[in-house]
Amino acid sequence: MDFKSLNWAIKQIAEEKGIEPDKVFEAVESAIAAAYKKEYCKRGEIVHVKMNPKTGGLNFWKTKIVVDETTVRMEEEEEAVSSKETDEEEKMPRYNPDRHILINEAKEIKPDAELDEELIFPLEEHDDFGRIAAQTAKQVIIQKLREEERMSVQREFQGKEGQIISGVVQRIERGNVFVDLGRAAGIMFFNETIPGEYYRVGERLKFYLLAVQNEEGKRPGIILSRSHPQFVAKLFELEVPEIADGLVEIKGIAREAGSRTKIAVASKEEGIDPVGASVGQRGTRVMAVTNELGNEKIDIIEWNEQIEKFLAASLSPAKARDVEIMPRREAKIFVPEDQLSLAIGKDGQNVRLAAMLTGWKIDIRSQSRPDQVQEGGIAEIQNEEKKAEEIVEEKVDPAPLEDINSNTKPEI
Repeated sequence: MDFKSLNWAIKQIAEEKGIEPDKVFEAVESAIAAAYKKEYCKRGEIVHVKMNPKTGGLNFWKTKIVVDETTVRMEEEEEAVSSKETDEEEKMPRYNPDRHILINEAKEIKPDAELDEELIFPLEEHDDFGRIAAQTAKQVIIQKLREEERMSVQREFQGKEGQIISGVVQRIERGNVFVDLGRAAGIMFFNETIPGEYYRVGERLKFYLLAVQNEEGKRPGIILSRSHPQFVAKLFELEVPEIADGLVEIKGIAREAGSRTKIAVASKEEGIDPVGASVGQRGTRVMAVTNELGNEKIDIIEWNEQIEKFLAASLSPAKARDVEIMPRREAKIFVPEDQLSLAIGKDGQNVRLAAMLTGWKIDIRSQSRPDQVQEGGIAEIQNEEKKAEEIVEEKVDPAPLEDINSNTKPEI
């Protein structure tokens, strides 16, 4: 075997797939063991091979598991077992002389042999395999590499759930956006896109990593979002050092993606203005966030422990004059007549977002007409906690994503 060329191929595959060279080496050993078994052994035998990393020499052996009548089903017992066989008996494996050895026979070979122990039996060395065995080896290598690559991608991206990642729009199908993330591919479902936002193939964007699905035998399904409220929070972390360092805390977010977002911030250090830090000099920080969101309007509000002040501030940019606290987390907020439409917002959006942000039912009233209910001026508390829990339950077949990273594999 040309071990120098094999080493080079293993190193190249490991770099392209982003996996450890040792894992590729193990895949090659498994492939050679599969080829040996196909060519020279019986179907039920358990064959192993060890390759010398310096010389390329091969050492073959097979193993048999030590069993007795309590750990396997014997053929005589199977004939006597009735249709009312217990679940425990059904789960017991059937005795196979190719992979099992009875305890009394094992003790003749190794006197201190115990049940479930594996006994090793050396095999004759061979390095000449037929076409069918070689094809088997090839399939084993492909399968092992795919499995290891899948696990590697899963480990990498599961640690990034709830974070922002960057990717390139690969294609758009039925409103779902497929994104190239480099080593892997993700999907942003239609309901996770920003309404009104147009996506172009080849465009690089930031995404919120919502969840990583794992289905046996398939690449992890990486679920992305740009409409999730936490996407805005993570963008502010990138733009505002005080938030990233924990000096300023985001207390709450209410968002109607593509239109408007309200974000409540509080300072953990005296002398730091949380709103000023979030806005930035001449609005540069908040402007960077709005540009990423397609000019979505953002109201930054200072959080306050006094609920009256927090409720009043939540109606920003409208100015509230008085707040009347009612039972069951309800409040009437009185504003000047000229601020009434601003406080309610278009189609009641401003008061609706204020209710979402504070968790209170809000009733907007005119200061000059306190007894008159305003059209669209009442906002109920809405539960916007959807996303990860719901989206994970959707069945996503990540198979169509595999064509994004079709790397050329060196032949072994």
